[in-house]
Amino acid sequence: MFPLLSKSARFQKLITNTNEENIDEVHIHDIPGGPAAFEICAKFCYGMTVTLNAYNVVAARCAAEYLEMYETVEKGNLIYKIEVFLNSSIFRSWKDSIIVLQTTKSLLKWSEELKVVSHGIDSIATKASLDTLKVEWSYTYNRKKLPSENSNDPHFSSVRKQQLVPKDWWVEDLCELQLDLYERVITTIIAKGNVSGAVIGEALNAYASRRMPGFNKGEIQGGDIIKDRLLLETIIRILPVDMGSASFSFLVKLLRVAIQLECEELERSELIRRIGMCLEEAKVSDLLIRAPVGDTIFYVDIVQRLVEEFVACGQQVQTDSLLEDEFQEIRSPGMVSDPSKAKVAKLVDGYLAEIARDPNLPLAKFVNLAELVSSFTRASHDGLYRAIDMYLKEHPGISKSERKKICRLMNCRNLSAEACMHAVQNERLPMRVVVQVLFFEQLRATTSSGDNSTPDHPGSLRAFLPGGSHGSSMSTITNTEEEWDAVGTMEDIKSLKGEVDALKLSGGTGRASGRKDNNGDKGNADNVAASKMKGFISKKILSKIWSSKEKSGDLSSSDTSESPASTVVEETKSTPSRSRRHSVS
Repeated sequence: MFPLLSKSARFQKLITNTNEENIDEVHIHDIPGGPAAFEICAKFCYGMTVTLNAYNVVAARCAAEYLEMYETVEKGNLIYKIEVFLNSSIFRSWKDSIIVLQTTKSLLKWSEELKVVSHGIDSIATKASLDTLKVEWSYTYNRKKLPSENSNDPHFSSVRKQQLVPKDWWVEDLCELQLDLYERVITTIIAKGNVSGAVIGEALNAYASRRMPGFNKGEIQGGDIIKDRLLLETIIRILPVDMGSASFSFLVKLLRVAIQLECEELERSELIRRIGMCLEEAKVSDLLIRAPVGDTIFYVDIVQRLVEEFVACGQQVQTDSLLEDEFQEIRSPGMVSDPSKAKVAKLVDGYLAEIARDPNLPLAKFVNLAELVSSFTRASHDGLYRAIDMYLKEHPGISKSERKKICRLMNCRNLSAEACMHAVQNERLPMRVVVQVLFFEQLRATTSSGDNSTPDHPGSLRAFLPGGSHGSSMSTITNTEEEWDAVGTMEDIKSLKGEVDALKLSGGTGRASGRKDNNGDKGNADNVAASKMKGFISKKILSKIWSSKEKSGDLSSSDTSESPASTVVEETKSTPSRSRRHSVS
């Protein structure tokens, strides 16, 4: 008993008390680390060999503190020796530092008071923040060794020294830590300021993937919802705010899981803000997020907010630029550039085509989302046409006003030749849209053939065309509901397609003859003949459609006041406004 008394102040006090109370036994029930830790202390007191390592040193240190084995009691006491061991061996090792920090969980209160936790965190953070050129230890004990690292050949040893250590060498190792300690380590690394935000983001991504099964697929499988929600909210909170700190795919996965776990609105709004700022990087599949509740298949409201965030970000950059010198270079993110806007417009068109298949999708959500990017320049409106066509196919019972509303989203002038070919054969489109497509396709064919004349149309059909040839399908001209609701018959649509084919054939013949004739007069004559043929075909086919609409009662009383036969007369007597609507610049 004497060796214990000579090194432990606590034993000295206990023995003194028991002698005064005439008690022969000393009971110690609350020693940290339990019997194993006490055994280490007792062996040290009796001069026996004690083996300390990363797994038992924390318990030994706490037990020595409990027994008050200070230097004031005896020089070279156990507390002093353990501190030397920690600083000279444990905290110099990357692997041992992590193990020691993990073992503090069972003795957290004692470890915190003895600064073991803070010293372990600082040791790990310092090593993770080092320049990779200075990393010489076994920097990742979880990865498999390379063949060169398993060889004793001097040649391979020199190769091993020349290998560059990756910047994220520590990422996988820290996934072993529990959430509270992991958060503290990452926060300390960020505070030191030597690690880029991209590496921090990669570390958080790796931790989420390790701790939440199914995270990489954007859907958590089983597990403790409360625990997973706390983990996700912690990751979102400590994620660096600088651009590029998190990949787009990582942000999307965080948002998907946040929706599934019903995280707080604050965290979800932060993710929406960050994703919206770089929305041009998204793919359509990234936005197909299942709706947690409701009748719709997809969570359209979230995508609406993402696009709104992108639009608002662009407006904010424009506003800020007005406050700067107009000649000063504006360092705005690429997301607000015209190419970025075009990417987002194409993205939204593709997304609309997917959600249009949902029979329960309200038209208002479709239209509102499409209108957000209506001002963005697109290479063509083919994607939007495809989305509108899909919606009309899946929602055949929509009203006249709804049909008009959705068709006005599209600009027929911006359809490609292939889309025009499809549109003129599309029975789901209103007749007015089909005629507009035909008009612009004829205009395109006329321009490509080198003929600058304006294609002639029956006067009454001009009401179907957008505000003159200068307008678009989103013209503000008021049209009757019957015009929008009229749908062409198969015979009418085949006639329209035949006219377009005839236009292309005549244009190609004119160009070919112009090339073959050395004189050139014959080619010019053919071009004139082709131009006349276009007008003839146009009048003939469109007059046929017009007659068909009159017979079917699709026209309003104001539209039937003119007949195809009066077209030529009407053109010579047209009012100035009518002439302007018929002109082509």
